[in-house]
Amino acid sequence: MIKRESDMLNEIREQMRGGKGHVEIKHIFAKDELKGNVRLCARITINPGNSIGVHEHVNEEEIFYIISGKGLVNDNGTKAEVNPGDAIVTGYGGYHSIESIGTEPLEMMAVIITGNKQ
Repeated sequence: MIKRESDMLNEIREQMRGGKGHVEIKHIFAKDELKGNVRLCARITINPGNSIGVHEHVNEEEIFYIISGKGLVNDNGTKAEVNPGDAIVTGYGGYHSIESIGTEPLEMMAVIITGNKQ
């Protein structure tokens, strides 16, 4: 399947997960367009100073892949700066948050995979 950017749903979420400001989400594929256990496949843009608040993932895991910008991630209580090319995975009772801390927007791919861990 080829999906054109013009066919992708764009969404703006205010104070996502209790975070600051707003987050832009480009849903690359909707859940019903995929055959696997994926509930989110999206490109996320967070403007400087904005964030996704702390949230937990139960019976699923979320992968962030940093495309551009700079972020501060809280990964289960460990805070670290992330940059282009870095990746984070959180799940199965773990929690995280991320804030855009650079001068340009933080852009990342996010994928949430559901199901029981083997």
